[in-house]
Amino acid sequence: MTNPMEFLLWTKGPMFNWAIAIFALGMLARLVEIFWLGRKTNYAEARASEWGPGFRTMITRSFADAGTFKRSGFDVLVGWIWHLGFILVLFLFIPHIELIKSVFGVAWPGLPNPIIDAISAVTLVGLVAALVHRLMHPVKQHLSTFEDYLTWGVTFLVVITGYLAYHRLVNPYPIALGLHILSVEIFLIVLPFTKLTHMFTAFIARWYNGAIFGRKGVQS
Repeated sequence: MTNPMEFLLWTKGPMFNWAIAIFALGMLARLVEIFWLGRKTNYAEARASEWGPGFRTMITRSFADAGTFKRSGFDVLVGWIWHLGFILVLFLFIPHIELIKSVFGVAWPGLPNPIIDAISAVTLVGLVAALVHRLMHPVKQHLSTFEDYLTWGVTFLVVITGYLAYHRLVNPYPIALGLHILSVEIFLIVLPFTKLTHMFTAFIARWYNGAIFGRKGVQS
């Protein structure tokens, strides 16, 4: 690669194909592990249905109860802010929608760019606040592992490079856009092998926990 355009074409071409392949194979392995290897046969007689309690827990565990919010209000609030911001920017930024349409053939209305820009800024602030809190909180600091910082880092890279590219704060522009695409590809490569997998498994795990308790006739 001898110029910015070649770098951009590399990120949109060979590197993109490698990232998608690693992501797909990694996620397939994780899902096979979860669905085929992770659950032992339960021979006990079921006392109640699994599906209703499973879906109820899937919903209730998605929102913090009053006790949790009182104990960990900062974590709940900041977590919601940057997670929601990340999702909104990912699915409602018009260029992202156009990319999804080119791959899957489906599209939906997006938000105006100034709103997406504001959401991106709030998301960045939320991510930084979450990192500072983790570094300053003695218990969190003790419990944090390399994986925690790795997942934070690749997530932050995706948002900050997108923000820099949108505002053209890195020149020339092909470099800025290429860096954003490369950061997304690193995110995809890391995702199946880290806690980022919860993007696809969080609701499954919540349903599973609720279903287990439901089968036992106990409310989760």
